[in-house]
Amino acid sequence: MKKLASGFYNRADVVKIAKELIGKILVTQFGEGITSGRIVETEAYAGAIDRASHAFNNRRTNRTEVMYKPGGVAYVYLIYGIHQLFNVVTNIKDVPHAILIRALDPIYGINTMLERTGKHRADYTLTKGPGNVSKALGITTSHTGVDLLGDEIYIAEDDFAVAKKDIIATPRIGVDYAGEDAKLPYRFILKDNPYVSGKKTQNTPKA
Repeated sequence: MKKLASGFYNRADVVKIAKELIGKILVTQFGEGITSGRIVETEAYAGAIDRASHAFNNRRTNRTEVMYKPGGVAYVYLIYGIHQLFNVVTNIKDVPHAILIRALDPIYGINTMLERTGKHRADYTLTKGPGNVSKALGITTSHTGVDLLGDEIYIAEDDFAVAKKDIIATPRIGVDYAGEDAKLPYRFILKDNPYVSGKKTQNTPKA
């Protein structure tokens, strides 16, 4: 595996980056425990112009301030007081783009993932959905701001190649509040992968 460099994250097109993350490997290494999985579902959030983004209209709060850092750091936030969601910050300083990692196909450290999630067997729910991704890989809000070029949390690539026809673009999930922006095809999934979240109707490309 080769760790992704800063140049991957510091580009302007967050939608393109979200698509290119499909097939890459998310790795966490906390102490002796290493866990990893192949990214099979992402969602792009285009910052100030995107009504679905936490940084819409350049909103800046204690929580969102990390989104304004140069690309290549983690943004982890809590939703419903339960789920901790891992995002990749992209673009340059003061342009708050981010990509939510929604699902992984587990590769390494599955026993550790089971311990963290309290599951007894490795079924598809282990890393299906963004809350499960963070829980299985041990990612919490304390990791907001972590440098993805370091060794604790990083994204890497190997010789796994994804055919363009196998990456499907759909609207994002759970952003109905965003009006017309909720319809944007900013979610990417790996076709027919069983770890992808969402209903069957949400995983079908629009005609």
